[in-house]
Order: sequence, then C-alpha cells, then structure tokens
Amino acid sequence: MLLDIFLEQSGQFLSGEEISRRLNISRTAVWKQINKLRSAGYEFEALPRLGYRMTEKPEPLDPAVLSACLTNRSFGHQIEVLRSTTSTQEDARRLAEEGAPEGTLVIAEEQTGGRGRMGKKFYSPFGKGIWMSLILRPTQPLHLTQQLTLLTGVAVRRAILKTTGIEAGIKWPNDLLIDGKKVCGILLESANEDEFVRYCIAGIGISVNLKEEDYPDELKSIATSLRMASGHNINRNELICSILNEIESLYGLYNEQGFEPIASLWEASSVTMNREVCVQSPRGVINGTAAGLHPSGALLVRNEDGELTPVFSGDITLQR
Repeated sequence: MLLDIFLEQSGQFLSGEEISRRLNISRTAVWKQINKLRSAGYEFEALPRLGYRMTEKPEPLDPAVLSACLTNRSFGHQIEVLRSTTSTQEDARRLAEEGAPEGTLVIAEEQTGGRGRMGKKFYSPFGKGIWMSLILRPTQPLHLTQQLTLLTGVAVRRAILKTTGIEAGIKWPNDLLIDGKKVCGILLESANEDEFVRYCIAGIGISVNLKEEDYPDELKSIATSLRMASGHNINRNELICSILNEIESLYGLYNEQGFEPIASLWEASSVTMNREVCVQSPRGVINGTAAGLHPSGALLVRNEDGELTPVFSGDITLQR
C-alpha cells in the first residue's frame, strides 16, 4: 500500500504524517517500511518539513521483455526468473539434472548464498545486479572446460561494451575489472561422467546498478558497478539479452573452429597479459610474468629463468 501511494504521487513529496494517517500506522512504522522499500531497490529523498519523495524505482527482470529482445536461436529461450534464491547455480543444476536443454537460464533478483570460486561468498543484493546461471552441454572432454570460463568472460565483456560503452578488462581466469575494481565474476561448474562432461553451469554475477553506499565496507575499495562507471542506471534486461546473444555466437564459433579464436579475443581483452603476477596455486606460490594461454586455457607464467609454467587454477594478484 505504501508503494502504491508513492506511485500515485509520482515526483511529489509526502509527509510522514500524511502517510501515517493514510495507512493508520505510526511515524516509526512509516520509516521502517520506507527502509524496506529501499532495500528492494527503491530510492527516496527525505527532507525536513517536506517528507519523502520517491526518486527512483527498480526495473524488474521480466521474462517477456527478455524473450522479445533475444535474437539468438536457443540460449535463453527457457528462462526461470526468481525473486530470491540461495544460489542460481544450485537452481540451474537441479534443472540440468532434470534434463533441461542447453541454453536454459536461471536469473534471480537476489541471492542469499551466492558464491564465487574456491567457496568465496558473492555479494548479490536485491534488484541491483545480474545474478544468473546458464546451462551448457558441451561435447569437449573434461580437461578443456577451463576454455568455457574464458569464452564466457569474453562474451560478457563484449556485451557490456555494446550495451553501455564501458571498457572492462578480463583478469584470468574469471573476473572483469573496471579501473582495477571487480565488476563481474564468472563461475563455471561441471557434472562429469568418466572423462566427459554431462553439463556445465556458467554462473555470471554482474554488479549493475549498485552505488558505493550499497556495498559493505570490506568491498568498497575493491568492487565497482556499471552504474558507478557510467553515472547512470543500466537496463538489466537489455544487458542480459546482449550477454546471451554474445555467448551463443562465441559458443558456435568455438564449436566450429576450436579454442584458438576465443584465446585471441581473450588475450586482446586481458588485463593480465604481460603483467607481473603472483599466483597462489595448489602447487604453491608462482611468481613471474603472464605470457599467454596454454591450449587448455591455463595461464602461462614465465619465471625469471624464462621457463613457462601452466597455471590451471589459483588466485592471481597483479603486481604492476
């Protein structure tokens, strides 16, 4: 009811006293309800003697809008949009086990237990980002699934550039950065049988319309959003369509020509290449210069003796 009142009085100030009278609740309850709307993505200006005015309302994820803007053949033509979920990865995994076709997409307005690589938590607040998981059913053997992580990163970067004009760089293996701060993380998980992949779940998390004050203190120095980079809100539905179109296009190229053209696109977009790096890997700490990609998708690190070491997994710190 409170939301309806603000929508009816679009752009107008409403005093706390008037809202209290119309809803028959206390002024304290009015303040609490407005804060609930704020947590759902609505924004308000509050001024003494004038009251509250709604300044921004979130643009909801809409399956009908998404279906209408897709130009690809199959990716995203089965979409499940959730208001809140623990993790879209788990929802997509359930659908994949039930036989959902390649290209099935799960998107949520909010994740309460979103996760990144190596079990790290992934911040996924309501209505401000793109938190989604895509089912893939590749024919490549298990040891080449790293290539799909890099393919997804290239596709998301291209979609962001086309939709917003913002240049993001790719940090191996799965982060997109703007001015050194993380704007997107990608998590690829697979279910295997023998040495082959039954399916992969490509999880994509993009901080789209967050403002600096939306981040917890521990993330403010290392995270950014497309809104912070552009100065205005980004249409999430449009960006999701662009991502799906780009993934399907590159996935088709990958299936026809292999990893080489994807690797070239990745290297041209990378902020890791030719940089000194420190890698915390399962084999220990590796220091050197990022020199290229192994045919599997691993990162090649050249040490001071000129020897190349392929890094298949680990956390990378860019030294300079």
